[in-house]
Amino acid sequence: MTSAKKSIGIALGILQIFIGIGAVPVGLMLIVDPTGASLGFPLEWLADTLFKNYLVPGIFLFSVNGIGSLTGAFLTFRRHTLASLAAVGLGAFLMAWIVVQVITLGPPLHWLQILYFVLGAVELLLGWRMNPNVVRNVIGAGRD
Repeated sequence: MTSAKKSIGIALGILQIFIGIGAVPVGLMLIVDPTGASLGFPLEWLADTLFKNYLVPGIFLFSVNGIGSLTGAFLTFRRHTLASLAAVGLGAFLMAWIVVQVITLGPPLHWLQILYFVLGAVELLLGWRMNPNVVRNVIGAGRD
């Protein structure tokens, strides 16, 4: 492994840990208290959405952005062959998560939404840079 790829792997793993450590407790709190009151999230924020409370968003936040990111970090640090693909998928999911938030909740845009969209893009790009062939092979596999 080249030193550049090793550096990318270290940066990616640290980023995934950061995302996961932020998502696990918040997602868990939304699962335990779906009203969002414990986090100061009013139910009015969900008035124009499909959700009556924060349970489903909490489950996704906890499982995909939280546990998924921590699992991605484990794969990255173990140099697993699926690490780059996991990073691309997790980064894309995080960006989509933020886009859906912005569309459904509307303005004003919160600085954390911008930050996590950028972190998702960085995760996706680092995953691709770590092993572009894995991503190409998966994308190309759908064309057969």
